[in-house]
Amino acid sequence: MNRKLKIGGATVNQTPIDWANNTHNIIQAIQGAQSQQLDLLCFPELCLTGYGCEDLFLSDWLSENAWTELEKIIPKTDNIMVCIGMPVRIEGITYNGACVIHNKEIIGIAFKQNLARDGVHYEPRWFEPWPANTIRQIERGGKKINVGDLTFECKGVSFGFEICEDAWRKVRPADNLVHHQIELILNPSASHFAMDKSLSREVLVKESSSKYNCVYVYVNLLGNEAGRMIYDGDILFARQGELIIRNPRLSLQPFVIQSCEIDFDDNNKAAYSPSPDIAERNEEFAQATTLALYDYLRKSKARGYTLSLSGGADSSCCAVIVAEMIRRGSTQLGWSNFSERLNISFKNEKEATQHLLTCAYQGTRNSSAKTLEAAKTLAESIGASFHQWMVDDEVKSYQSKIETVLNRPLSWEKDDIAMQNIQARSRSPIIWMLANIKQAILLTTSNRSEGDVGYTTMDGDTSGSLAPIAGVDKPFIIQWLKWAEEELGYDGLAKVNALEPTAELRPANSDQTDEKDLMPYQLLVRIEKLAIRDRKSPKEVYRLLLPAFDKDLLKASIAKFFRLWAINQWKRERIAPSFHLDDMNVDPRSWCRFPILSGGFQSELEGLGD
Repeated sequence: MNRKLKIGGATVNQTPIDWANNTHNIIQAIQGAQSQQLDLLCFPELCLTGYGCEDLFLSDWLSENAWTELEKIIPKTDNIMVCIGMPVRIEGITYNGACVIHNKEIIGIAFKQNLARDGVHYEPRWFEPWPANTIRQIERGGKKINVGDLTFECKGVSFGFEICEDAWRKVRPADNLVHHQIELILNPSASHFAMDKSLSREVLVKESSSKYNCVYVYVNLLGNEAGRMIYDGDILFARQGELIIRNPRLSLQPFVIQSCEIDFDDNNKAAYSPSPDIAERNEEFAQATTLALYDYLRKSKARGYTLSLSGGADSSCCAVIVAEMIRRGSTQLGWSNFSERLNISFKNEKEATQHLLTCAYQGTRNSSAKTLEAAKTLAESIGASFHQWMVDDEVKSYQSKIETVLNRPLSWEKDDIAMQNIQARSRSPIIWMLANIKQAILLTTSNRSEGDVGYTTMDGDTSGSLAPIAGVDKPFIIQWLKWAEEELGYDGLAKVNALEPTAELRPANSDQTDEKDLMPYQLLVRIEKLAIRDRKSPKEVYRLLLPAFDKDLLKASIAKFFRLWAINQWKRERIAPSFHLDDMNVDPRSWCRFPILSGGFQSELEGLGD
């Protein structure tokens, strides 16, 4: 028997319970694979329903609807074996399955044995792990279907599954598959994007192919599926420790097929040339945010983005990534496809940017001419609509009412925080009004460093329905803007990059800067990673950082970080949905849980540095 197998991975951009979209993408990919005469096609984990259905997985009807959609796909599988990720509900329990179909017949369904339960993952809430070495039957449409810990065969080549998390455990399904002389392992995944993560994934795939002496195929989901998580559409093929295929990640296409013909009777290494991965972390951020914003816009059916552009780093970063979304989207998809998928009718990129991105500089008497010029220059350079107005009248109105209530004038000596906050809050209603009229998504410009310690004005600079950069720290944003100016050609960032970050909420003679209000950002980031990502106590953080920083500065900064972190959890709960972009984030709904009320590390901070 000729045991050459044409294998394909199909990454698809799906949306939870968007049945028409999800099924259409799957069928289109199957037809594309058939046109290439592929023998076997693997789709990602839970691609039929979408991975991010959350508590809907606990319902009976979701899995029933998945079966209904599967019935539309089964007749499309002439002369090809297809593996489709879907939930399967058995006796009130939901399992995460890979359904194998060949020539219009379901051959069986393999189930996930290890559930992701750390970081952004909460799978044990929705699914049960399938026990190893267990097979049973279910009945659908009068037919018996084998489900569980199954192996399969395609043209004489035996194969089995590890589903995403299965491959990352010490005890994994592949340990049993080798006893069945498996030659091919398929890994349909929904592995969230994070910068620099692809390398560890590549190492896993290569080492798995070596350890189990097999061909290992990994297929990930694609796109901003449900709002927060981004999937990079990674498709990897490895054989006996060598990576033989890698597709370009973070595509804006609705689906991508990557295929490879492998001769399972010939162990000689063929000459393969995997596509190069994204080498630059800054470029990876640009591609990921481009994809996330594009998907968020079209899936929400909004008419664009609106932004309060202060001339500072955070809001400027938001403006640039929206502009880059339009630039890259129209280039990669072609103007016709790009505009059709966003349901817009503009003629070109310039016209689209003007309508899809609206920026407003909302000044007060404490704002500087430099930030106004920086905001205006940037907006004009990228082609966004730009407006400017002052909110001093609104601020004065609020202050006078409170002064009447208190029967005294407000002063910076007594009322510093309140007088800063009212300026930020006064900006919120009018920019919201503009966004509502334009049917646009209002972007909030929170970054992760300031989200950690509550250095934000609730209902002020946090106002918005999407926080695209809340998952990355301030130093990264500052250096990314310099990179974008030099490497992406955003010359309009020059004035922004020349400014020191400041809220501009105190009078100019106060010389206010963000780092004076908080601490040096580089130190804040070091504390954050140890305290939040690595879960170290205040004293452990102090001991680990002491060699690198001044003792008094370190002690004061650690105390301030933990104190502000503890008392500002209510703010963190109200940060707009954010994209997961790094190895951690502080969105309490996706990565880091912490009580709103706590002891505030009082005892843990006692004697710090003694």
